[in-house]
Amino acid sequence: MKLLIVLLAVAAGVWLWQRGRARALRNAATPRRQVKALPMVRCAHCGTHVPGNEAVVGQHGSYCSPLHRRESEGA
Repeated sequence: MKLLIVLLAVAAGVWLWQRGRARALRNAATPRRQVKALPMVRCAHCGTHVPGNEAVVGQHGSYCSPLHRRESEGA
C-alpha cells in the first residue's frame, strides 16, 4: 500500500513537471510584441536627454522642464 502511494506521488510530480515545462515552451514560442524606442532629445539648457514626448519645446530648442525653458529663453 505504501509503495502504491509513493508511486502515485512520483507520477503526479512527473505530470506536473512536464505540464509546467510544456507551458513554458509554449510561452517562449509565442512572439513578443516589439516596443519601439522613443526618440531622445537633449535639453538645450543642461544637456540632459529626455524622451521626445516629454520634452518642453521652446524657441531655441527642446528642454527637460518648463523651468529650464524659462531660464534659457528669459520667458
